[in-house]
Amino acid sequence: MTLDNVITGIIYLLSVFILFFLGKLVYDKLNRRFVLKEELVKKDNLALSLAVFGYYLGLVIALGGVLSGESAGFVEDLFDIFFYGIISIILLNISIFINDKVILRKFDNVKEIIEDRNAGTGIVEAANHIAVGLIIYGAMSGDTGDLITAAVFWILGQLVLILAGLFYNWITPYDIHEQIEKDNVAVGVAFAGALIAIGNVIRIGAEGDFISWQYNLSTFFGFVVFGLIMLPFVRLATDKILLPGEKLTDELVHQQNPNIGAGVIEAMSYIAASFLLGWVV
Repeated sequence: MTLDNVITGIIYLLSVFILFFLGKLVYDKLNRRFVLKEELVKKDNLALSLAVFGYYLGLVIALGGVLSGESAGFVEDLFDIFFYGIISIILLNISIFINDKVILRKFDNVKEIIEDRNAGTGIVEAANHIAVGLIIYGAMSGDTGDLITAAVFWILGQLVLILAGLFYNWITPYDIHEQIEKDNVAVGVAFAGALIAIGNVIRIGAEGDFISWQYNLSTFFGFVVFGLIMLPFVRLATDKILLPGEKLTDELVHQQNPNIGAGVIEAMSYIAASFLLGWVV
């Protein structure tokens, strides 16, 4: 590593910090129903802390897609970082708005997080942000694509994430929206794991160089199908192997105090399976 490489790396890193700050400003402007500093510092709102953590992590992951790939030269790299970085911030916040209206359509997320301080909603919001960040990473990665290919894979990834949210609610023997609204953090954690896992599968299917529409779309949908099939089987495996002698549903919803630990185990199983899928397929 030469001195030039170090200086160039520092400049790129500063550029990302500028984009990160811009992403924070956008988040603050779009969430005027509360004052972030007051909720986090004075009111110690854990639910909002979780949601904001997810937004910042999702933003960093999304910007990572812009940074991946080979260098095209210092000036062109800087242009790409800021151009595609700003596009990533826009897509991230559009996705968050859509998912709030569709995936968690049965209640007001801001009310749940700010007024009720519902940590279950907060962790699902965080997972939504992280999943979208992963999708944008996949859409933005590679050296041979352009804004059109990135937009297409973002749209497809967004549709798949919504479908996965609906599918997950269908395969569980309870209504996840009803449980989360009841402040069931265990169900929220488990659902969050499923969202992040599907976001990761979408990233794996979308990332890399653009070869052709036929090749890249077939790869993308191949991973998506595997990912959706994975959900019920991973839930069954968690029930039978990781929690032998106990029923996962009973631990999550049929107790006076839902077992958050069981929700963490289920979430971990989904996320781990998504990485394994990318490594072995």
